Amino acid sequence: MRITLLGTGDAIGTPKIGCDCENCRAMTAAGRSRLRTSLLIEVKGKHILIESSPDLRQQLLRACSPHIDAVVWSHGHYDHFIGFGEFYRVQKVPPAYAPPQVMDYCSGYLHFLPFEKHPVPIYEPFDLFGVTFTFFPVNHPPVYTCGLLLEHDGVAVAYTADTREDIPEASRDLLRGADIDLLFVDAIAPEGYAISKHMNYAEAVRFARDVGARDYRCVHMSHLVPPGMPHAGYDMETFCWE
Repeated sequence: MRITLLGTGDAIGTPKIGCDCENCRAMTAAGRSRLRTSLLIEVKGKHILIESSPDLRQQLLRACSPHIDAVVWSHGHYDHFIGFGEFYRVQKVPPAYAPPQVMDYCSGYLHFLPFEKHPVPIYEPFDLFGVTFTFFPVNHPPVYTCGLLLEHDGVAVAYTADTREDIPEASRDLLRGADIDLLFVDAIAPEGYAISKHMNYAEAVRFARDVGARDYRCVHMSHLVPPGMPHAGYDMETFCWE
């Protein structure tokens, strides 16, 4: 299994449009960016997309234009699903998987685009090309949001999506029991910032340690996050398990 971070930014991305802060200037000068958060899973010649961000066209071109066989959505915020429209006249529109509430919202918005819809209940594992996925609810008020647990050949990877630290106990128990090798964790701002719907860096680090993740990378980072922050994920960073 191979996982590539196609994007690691928040809904705005970095550099932020019209922003002259130190972080945005540094990223611009270095020719770097954080596109909106999205993950590409490669397994047995198949490609699964976790989130379909507004930057999907650019992300897929960067990844050498893989054919996408399935898409998985965590919630109905535009930066996590709206790029699905980029499949129009590019390839056969892939099937989508999401918790029922999320599928209802996203498919309603994308009513102009026919595709296979697979609503999957929370905490019920489902298989895609040999990878077992499990949706678990997190806490991203007021929008119903889920994270994902991925398991393949003895490797466990988790993705928290957008969330506060205080997720439901059943979700926390699922993660603690999964023996997580790698966690992609929401960390929208550095330590010291209080964000009502997300974790800052200190909260993300505490969360990762609490669920027992062996390693972790921060995603969904805003322009407030300086380049080089410890455990920050990077666009096009890749992780492989043979």
